Amino acid sequence: MAASFIPRAIFPTLDNLPRSYFLGHHKSALDKMKRLLSSTDLVLEVRDYRIPLSSRNPLLDEAIEGKKRIIIYTKRDLGSSGSKEEGLRDDIVREWNYPDPVHFVSGGKIPTLKKSAKALISSIQSAARDRDALTPTTMLIIGMPNVGKSTLLNGLRFQGTGNRKKAAITGGQPGITRRISEVVKIISGATEAESVYTRDTPGVFVPYVNDPETMLKLALCNCVKDSIISPVTVADYCLFRMNLIDPLIYANDYKPTNDILELLTTLARKLGRLKEEGVPDLDAAAIWFIQAWRDGKRGKFILDDVSPEALQKRIDEESAAPPSMTQARKIWKHDMLQAARMKASSSDR
Repeated sequence: MAASFIPRAIFPTLDNLPRSYFLGHHKSALDKMKRLLSSTDLVLEVRDYRIPLSSRNPLLDEAIEGKKRIIIYTKRDLGSSGSKEEGLRDDIVREWNYPDPVHFVSGGKIPTLKKSAKALISSIQSAARDRDALTPTTMLIIGMPNVGKSTLLNGLRFQGTGNRKKAAITGGQPGITRRISEVVKIISGATEAESVYTRDTPGVFVPYVNDPETMLKLALCNCVKDSIISPVTVADYCLFRMNLIDPLIYANDYKPTNDILELLTTLARKLGRLKEEGVPDLDAAAIWFIQAWRDGKRGKFILDDVSPEALQKRIDEESAAPPSMTQARKIWKHDMLQAARMKASSSDR
């Protein structure tokens, strides 16, 4: 059955897709972050391994210019299938970010995060020694929403101090961290000068996303709340990407198909996600389908192009007359109003 199946080569352009998620607390956090940088020795910038380009934020690049930085790609276990090509891909990502050190971290819980955090702890300690100062090293952990900053902080604290108690609250949706935290010790040195302290920060979204597909990638990886873009649309994009890899990824759910409504209708009935009079709840089935991919249960693959020229291509796209922050907030409000109207219209049918 799968042999005769032909997947879609192109995902349809969606002109009405929201193109921003730049909220008020994002701007407040960015402003405070800039003020704290003068007293910050080292920056840990966190990105999502599955979207190494899309989870990069030019606003943060601009804000921390001149600061020593380590870049961490989290959730590697959710984007890695163990193929030989992945080593070459990781080398390309390192080249993108040279001379900044790059680390790949797996695991969302302390026991699984522990192993991959060891090399990162060593890199932080090396940066702290290079300061050759009499005071402790201070850091900021920054990045886009829901890329794993708070989880990383908790893992580093346990690895560096043995303290298993959570220093930062974590959750499945973006926006859990809404304020810059107080300083937290993540490495206990032989002397206080050798210790390292950090602050967790809220995720900061880009003011405007030029490419609609990039917005879908960010939504699929949960960098925006599930309520911002229709779950059915995100599930459709997820299905599109699965089909390009192998339609057998979702064989437990349905036969190979390009029809997301057909798949979700069957899945809703199978899961018991039904509304009144037994009508399939397509949104509920879509969220289940999306979450299965996010958890690594429906394939493990990355969504961005990783090639030597991909970073420069993205930078060129970003420089194509982006709107100001004020304009971006107006676009955001307009997009949300349009989305609310469409949702109300569909519920009236």
